[in-house]
Amino acid sequence: MTQVRIAIVGILMSALIAGVALYYLQIYAYYDEVTAEQVGEVQLTSVVSGESEPILFENFKAIDSDSSPIRFRACFDTPLSQAMLSETYTVLSEAEPLVAPAWFDCFDAREIGEALEDGDAIAFMGVENITYGIDRIVAIMSDGRGFSWHQINACGETVFDGNPAPESCPPAPERVQ
Repeated sequence: MTQVRIAIVGILMSALIAGVALYYLQIYAYYDEVTAEQVGEVQLTSVVSGESEPILFENFKAIDSDSSPIRFRACFDTPLSQAMLSETYTVLSEAEPLVAPAWFDCFDAREIGEALEDGDAIAFMGVENITYGIDRIVAIMSDGRGFSWHQINACGETVFDGNPAPESCPPAPERVQ
């Protein structure tokens, strides 16, 4: 009977250790805090030129990961008004903020998503194809708070599913084909 109890305790301890390790790996291990100098300027895509242009920003905080191109999240403030930005830069109708780890508390995907739905925030194309198939999206709230994340675009969805890139997409690099 003692051997069975030892085996049960061993299994439970192994499961507990594995659970804690899995939690740590998902929430903390693969994220790094990055600076504005490492990331580059906050940019939005101009309606006129179609090119990404830097905007004014301050209080920049961001996290990123080498393990996935869609783990980037950033928070910042901008003095620029939504009215000026929406006349100058490409507005997106479909933007879905991705959840950030709880410890990166300036980025609340639920709050951002609700603000986008309510019209209190406007989403803009930041940089299209920052990595093949991945766009950097920027949302600006009416109070000047800004948020940025990476989102898979239509070209990425097709190619990452193993299909050839549609004609409207740039050619996929060999590493993603």
